[in-house]
Amino acid sequence: MSARQAASSGSDSDPRYANLDERKRKRMISNRESARRSRMRKQKQMEDLVNEASKLQNENNQLMQGINAAHQRRMEMESANNVLRAQAVELTERLRSLNSVLQVVEEVSGLSMEIPEIPDTMLEPWQQLPCSVPPIMASADMFQY
Repeated sequence: MSARQAASSGSDSDPRYANLDERKRKRMISNRESARRSRMRKQKQMEDLVNEASKLQNENNQLMQGINAAHQRRMEMESANNVLRAQAVELTERLRSLNSVLQVVEEVSGLSMEIPEIPDTMLEPWQQLPCSVPPIMASADMFQY
């Protein structure tokens, strides 16, 4: 048997080896197809994750806008309440002053005057207020990773 015959007598001429070569070829094709499907699944998963991240970022931005708007409204209400408290203190002082004038008139004239009492809530309005809690500040930086 020559070297040429030995080389060609391998898988080319023997039907047993031809069957093995065909199975290898089919397995290789199957593996390539499986790898292609796997790459496509990974790409789809990546696209889904990118879309989800974008959706969550948009939702986060909307929530931040809502928080900031609520904080702004709270600050405006707090400012308006401070003005009202100052006005209440001023009016309480005026009432006290008028009451003292009425007491003098009552003593001088001898007439009985109806002098209104100053309600406790006007003397110490801060006792009627709920405990002030410092605001929770939110920023977009809190949610960046």
